[in-house]
Amino acid sequence: MKYLNKPIEEINKLLKDKKIKPTDLLDEVYASIEANKDLNAYITLNKEEAYKKAKELESIEVDNLLFGIPIAVKDNICTKGLRTTAASHILDNFIPIYDATVVEKINEKNMIIIGKTNMDEFAMGSSSRTSYFGAPKNPWNHDKISGGSSGGSATTVAAGDVLFALGSDTGGSIRQPASYTGLVGMKPTYGRVSRYGLIAFASSLDQIGPMTNNVYNNALLLNVLSGKDNKDLTSIETDEDFTRLIGKPLKNIKVAVPNFFMSDIVSDEIREKVKETIKILEDNKIKVDYIDMKYIDKAVTLYQIIAMGEASSNLARFDGIRYGHSYENPEDIHDLYVKTRSEGFGAEVKRRIMVGSYLLSGENAKIYYNKALSIRDDIAKEFDKVFEKYDYIIGPTTTTTAYNLDDPMDDPSKSFMDDVLVIPVNMAGIPGLNIPIGLSKDNMPIGMQIIAPRYEEAKIYQLASFLEEKINFGGDTNE
Repeated sequence: MKYLNKPIEEINKLLKDKKIKPTDLLDEVYASIEANKDLNAYITLNKEEAYKKAKELESIEVDNLLFGIPIAVKDNICTKGLRTTAASHILDNFIPIYDATVVEKINEKNMIIIGKTNMDEFAMGSSSRTSYFGAPKNPWNHDKISGGSSGGSATTVAAGDVLFALGSDTGGSIRQPASYTGLVGMKPTYGRVSRYGLIAFASSLDQIGPMTNNVYNNALLLNVLSGKDNKDLTSIETDEDFTRLIGKPLKNIKVAVPNFFMSDIVSDEIREKVKETIKILEDNKIKVDYIDMKYIDKAVTLYQIIAMGEASSNLARFDGIRYGHSYENPEDIHDLYVKTRSEGFGAEVKRRIMVGSYLLSGENAKIYYNKALSIRDDIAKEFDKVFEKYDYIIGPTTTTTAYNLDDPMDDPSKSFMDDVLVIPVNMAGIPGLNIPIGLSKDNMPIGMQIIAPRYEEAKIYQLASFLEEKINFGGDTNE
């Protein structure tokens, strides 16, 4: 009997009425993961501990909608006692001694962590092909990428293994794989979710968020994840229910579509699908205008400077001394650093560290990094200006559908250009969500992103649930 294809309220009632146990859900999850193991969605499974927790939950009262529900966690989020590698050789024996704040919050709701999902090494990439453990595959077509960097989380939800997964989004790393695999993926407002325990890539951009197969589940999980955390001074107080506007009518709504998002950098097929979605909005008396926005075409360049600069600083902690991989028998401390990092980091991570170190060295910090921060501020102000007139900004999430796993990886700029439409949201620190809006002619998912002002995630879910109902994407993968 399959339970995980039922609505969350129905599963909750079955658990409450003792018609099923949390172990029944785990049986289904691990059987599905085993059947889909060629998808390579996981780096580490948590089977023994998951069943132990499920048994304990049998004697506890079901007190919330997510009680006993399995969840997958991206492998750059620390889990106490459970290997956390960030998909890198340098951390392939690292077992954290503490939980990330989001993991504590998941545990408080008595959700069950089933394993750690595959990803791009240190979240650096847009296809999950920089993983030391090999790339995850797209459940819609096993020859295609599932996107990145949260590719494993996208794969396991899209394959139907599990209903909920955590991703992280620094420059589109939740929304882009969600688009490639037909999921709902939210990058919350910067500061909405604590970053404590997230292995840092670019600290001023990183944000943890939910990946699910429908809008309601996504909002439900964000309820759990968000809130003030004294261990992350960028986090903010949250006391709201993100599901509260779902199903409420949309009145006097104005939507903006930046011309850049619909320019010829986007495939004709995706543009047409977005236009069909715009027509749905217009047919329901929602005003949609095409607009010009300054600076968003420069977002990728700014992202490269800021993200690589911050990455070079953050990854300096991996030195072979305190934890993680360490080169044996070094000649001296300098040799230990060099050999450990040479062996431990993959090519893409090394490249970004080197470029980032150059960008932050001496006068370059002023010429590049500080200047980029200043223009990033201009991007945020440009979004604010648009939101004075419009409730939402929408557009395609990606320029193409998922491409082949064996496509060349010799152009370092490609992974950034894969995220050209999603990076502006990270630059502005505002929320953005991918929602599936249809399939391409070769049966691959197409996504659209919905963007709103800071702290307006509930409004995003309102529009997303309206479109979800109208489009009725479904989400059954074509196995």
